[in-house]
This record gives sequence, structure tokens and C-alpha cells, in this order.
Amino acid sequence: MGLSRRQNVYPADIALIFPIARTGKPRKYHIPDQPPVSAEALLAEGNWQRVSWRRGTKGRLTCLFTARRVRVADGHKHRMLNSRMQCMPGDEVWLVGERRSTGEQKYYVSNLPADATIKTLAATIKARWVCEQAHQQLKEELGLDHFEGRSWTGLHRHALMTMIAYAFLQSRRLKAAGRKKRNLRTATTTKHAAHQASHPHKRCRR
Repeated sequence: MGLSRRQNVYPADIALIFPIARTGKPRKYHIPDQPPVSAEALLAEGNWQRVSWRRGTKGRLTCLFTARRVRVADGHKHRMLNSRMQCMPGDEVWLVGERRSTGEQKYYVSNLPADATIKTLAATIKARWVCEQAHQQLKEELGLDHFEGRSWTGLHRHALMTMIAYAFLQSRRLKAAGRKKRNLRTATTTKHAAHQASHPHKRCRR
């Protein structure tokens, strides 16, 4: 999921403590032992690596990525010692940063396992484009958004039928693309063989 660069996060090893109040009643809720920082600031000094996730029409697709385990500051709000309200740490997730060749920077959170590699994280993030393209084609070409019923069962069946139709059409596209590539390779080979036959190598004379 995409994330704002200003979103506050905590390191994964954040500790929750019960500070002792000098006056008044003791605290009922624990608080973090350090303040949160923005996603941009936390990853600024990260280990940025160039990662390739797949091959495109113009070669390998690559970008700079870095990742760190964090806890997003999206929990309940508690009043801190300075009387300021602050969100508590949520569940532990991956915070991923991306630096594109244009200079643009993007930030994401992922609930993939803690042992996931940076390449797996990058490939999962970039798979969003494929999902968005499929969803767009389902709506524009197969009528996914034309359902007018009122029941969950009807909606489920409508979505299922459109996805089956999409899978069938996609299989036909891939098959046609494979056939086109094979024909192109055959034509190239035939042309090369014909060229060799019409221009035999001349023997060198001493």
C-alpha cells in the first residue's frame, strides 16, 4: 500500500514504558520510549540498492529501493508528558522506499513476512500496476462495473464470470503472442538461410 512520506512511524524495536509521574495519579497506559519520525526521515540514511523486478519491452526494469521493519503510528491516541496527543505504534510491517530515475520518491508499507527479501518486496509493489491494468480491462471490456443487482451472491457470480472471461481472453492473447514470436523467428531463420544460399562464401586464393 502506498504511504505518505510524512506518515509517522516507529522503529520495530520500539519499547513501551510506564513513566513514573512526579505528581498526580500514575499513568494508566504505556507510551513509546522515543517519538515517531516521518517515513522519509527514517529511510533517508537507509541502504539503498538497485533492484530489478522484471524485464520490460526496453530491457530490465530497475529502481533504487530500501526497506526497514517499522511500526506505523496508527494506533490509539494517548496524551504524552508534554500534554501532546500522539498515536501509539501499530502492527509491525515493512516500510519500503523507492527512488526513481526521475528523482521522484515513493513510500509503501507491506505485510510480507519479516524474512522477505528486498527483491520480493519490490516485485510485489510493482505488481500493483498489473493488477490495476487487469481491473481496468475488466471494467472497460467485460462489464465488471455493470452489475445492477442487490445481493452479495449475485455480485460474486457476476465478478466470477467476468474474471473467467478475462482469463480466457488473456490465454488467447498469450497464445497469439507466442505464435507471432515463433513465426517471426522462423521467418528470420528462413531469410538468413536463403541469404546464405544465394551468397556462398568464396574460397580464398593463394
